[in-house]
Amino acid sequence: MSKKLISSGSLYEAQMSYSRAVVAAPFIFVSGTTGFNYATMTIADDIVAQTEQTFLNIENALQQAGASLQDVVQVRYILPDAALFTLCQPVLQKYFGNVKPAATLMQAGLLDQRMLIEIEVVAAIPV
Repeated sequence: MSKKLISSGSLYEAQMSYSRAVVAAPFIFVSGTTGFNYATMTIADDIVAQTEQTFLNIENALQQAGASLQDVVQVRYILPDAALFTLCQPVLQKYFGNVKPAATLMQAGLLDQRMLIEIEVVAAIPV
């Protein structure tokens, strides 16, 4: 099996030895992604802005793999406070309204207290 590793340039990837995404046909596995702007390593303080940036980060990784958000088949939302999920639902509708991947919502502690959401996806490589 061949695989392609994709990086966003995040400091976390280097520190923790992981890839933002791994292409292993027929799927693309995108690691848990947060709302950090990887160019500046800054993060907004509200969940709506973080969710928007998270989708942009995921979209960037998928584009590097030759795919798009339309190819996502599974998503996991991880929040330190599940009650905040309703605030980010309009952003989820914006990106996944027609995609409708299989989904799971989990409440768990995240690495950095500033992180309010982490999203992990699996996409099918388009044919």
